[in-house]
Amino acid sequence: MAAMMYWEAILRAHDEELANDPMVIVMGEDVGVVGGTYKATRGLYEKYGPERVIDTPISENSYTGIGIGASFLGVRPIIELMSVNFAWLALDQIANTASKVRYMSGGQLGAPVVIRSPGGSAHQLGSQHSARMEKVFMGITGLRVVTPSGPRQAYGLLKSAVRCNDPVFINEHELMYNLKGDVPDGEYFHPLEGSELAREGRDVTLFGYNVSVHWCLQAAEVLAREHGIEAEVVDLYALSPLDRAGIARSVSHTHRAVIAEEAEAPVGVGAEVMAILNEECFFELDAPPLRVSARNVPIPYARTMEKAAIPNAAEVVQAVLALFGRA
Repeated sequence: MAAMMYWEAILRAHDEELANDPMVIVMGEDVGVVGGTYKATRGLYEKYGPERVIDTPISENSYTGIGIGASFLGVRPIIELMSVNFAWLALDQIANTASKVRYMSGGQLGAPVVIRSPGGSAHQLGSQHSARMEKVFMGITGLRVVTPSGPRQAYGLLKSAVRCNDPVFINEHELMYNLKGDVPDGEYFHPLEGSELAREGRDVTLFGYNVSVHWCLQAAEVLAREHGIEAEVVDLYALSPLDRAGIARSVSHTHRAVIAEEAEAPVGVGAEVMAILNEECFFELDAPPLRVSARNVPIPYARTMEKAAIPNAAEVVQAVLALFGRA
């Protein structure tokens, strides 16, 4: 195992996949000469040249469409959208072309394209730079959606996504690029489907993804130390498809559930997990599941207001205590 930062793990995956297959290219704003806004492509321009590490204009719809079109011909593009806030501009290409082309062509064409983008609230970036768009991408049939919670997943998911014949959207969180963790020394390919058990427990399941996994782990420590409640933490790194069996399996063991997400509650990951719980293990529940979500407002710029809008580990603890009638 090697300890590295989240961005370093993503950079290593890029480097290995570019070296492995000459049909892999990287496209995006500032991915080349600058090396990426978050250093995830640093040094690749010098190593592989401008025909494989391509700086694009600020035109998300255009370069995403070019990459998707190239994928029809056997190219395997890794497209970086500098900020998920601007993925709205590329949604036509993603939702109407990449995700549908195999079905509409009767299997004659595929779009083996990876689209990765940072998002989330990242300390006073304001409403237009703090989007949590995972719920949007989850709703696109034909698109895989994954979201790594640490360097190991960031490395392994990108490598698996590059070699997948389906279009894959990788949702990264801006606050996690300097997060440090262990990554296998050899090549590692993380499954694009499933969930991970981040902590074992018996009394309640805490569901999280990317940054909220860490809130859940922090909350689990407090619950065990101060309240004698042993929380199980499940990392929902694959958002589409969600791991229905894994979600049901954990709650059938603990009989209570709290879902933590940084995004607003309506039509979100938490809502979908609650639907699965209702459909798959309603009679296993000893209490109604609860969601810990952002306030349903545009993320404010002012630091105190931003903090008030975004949930945290303390709110996860309070939700669990409410399930047990201790709030």
